[in-house]
Amino acid sequence: MTDHVTPTDDRLAFTAARGAEDDSPVVMLNLNRYRDRAVYPSGTPDADVSGREAYLRYGIVAYAAIQSVGGEILWATDAAETVIGCEHDLYDEVVAVWYPSRTAFLNLAAYPGYMEAHAHREAAIDQATLIATRGDATPGLTQPFARPVER
Repeated sequence: MTDHVTPTDDRLAFTAARGAEDDSPVVMLNLNRYRDRAVYPSGTPDADVSGREAYLRYGIVAYAAIQSVGGEILWATDAAETVIGCEHDLYDEVVAVWYPSRTAFLNLAAYPGYMEAHAHREAAIDQATLIATRGDATPGLTQPFARPVER
């Protein structure tokens, strides 16, 4: 069964193997669809929040972890609509995060409190897609079709 919330051990192992072969910068494109109401385990304090609110609890820790490994959030925005795709492809948010390497991305787990904060992410997310893309040596978004203007 495919897990659309948390990376499987096999996918993380593949990412680690790719990092061992080529540890160049990577931009992780995060596509998030939130639950209307967060789904925490029974007895969790302050659990009556929206999925987006629960994700923000995770995000505070995740952002500190991203900075600790030398990463940077390049872009984040609400998703307005899906023009090409089906119901399965509807998302609420798109976030692009630059990491200096795949190893840096994997090192997020070592940040104090990061793995515990995943409880908020799991309570928040209905579906997520995480796509690893090539990153430039310095943080930034690129436009592959730009040419110098000739005058």
